[in-house]
Amino acid sequence: MNIVLVEPEIHWNTGNIGRTCVATGTTLHLVGRLGFSIEAKEIRRAGLDYWQKLDLKLHDDFERFLNSLTGRPNLLFFSTKAKKLFWDAPYTSDSYLIFGSETKGLAQDIHQRFSGRIYRIPINQEVRSLNLSTSAAIVLYEALRRAHVFS
Repeated sequence: MNIVLVEPEIHWNTGNIGRTCVATGTTLHLVGRLGFSIEAKEIRRAGLDYWQKLDLKLHDDFERFLNSLTGRPNLLFFSTKAKKLFWDAPYTSDSYLIFGSETKGLAQDIHQRFSGRIYRIPINQEVRSLNLSTSAAIVLYEALRRAHVFS
């Protein structure tokens, strides 16, 4: 399983997601310009002492990320703007769960290019969105459950 963060901005979120990835054996891909340094003590603190155990892949931009993939990867995107719900996504054990940045979400060209593969977590109208690390954890554990990775 893979979590992909496109241009994440907040080190605490990425650190928390990294810790969740270590706990689940998931690879974390960081794509594009980051809003922080991965060498910063804050990101390591958020991931505690697990950061060095993280299977981390860095990609300069989204196209290079796509070009690094082989075969027919199962790309699944998550956005508050999607119509389809995340529990209807076709998860597999090698899915790429792709999230946009905290303030901008996924770029418009990604929405257009992959419109049939974008899902959302249902929330009421009291909030705009969930925190990125919360969203990633919700989706990841549903994907792992559906792919029968954990029993």
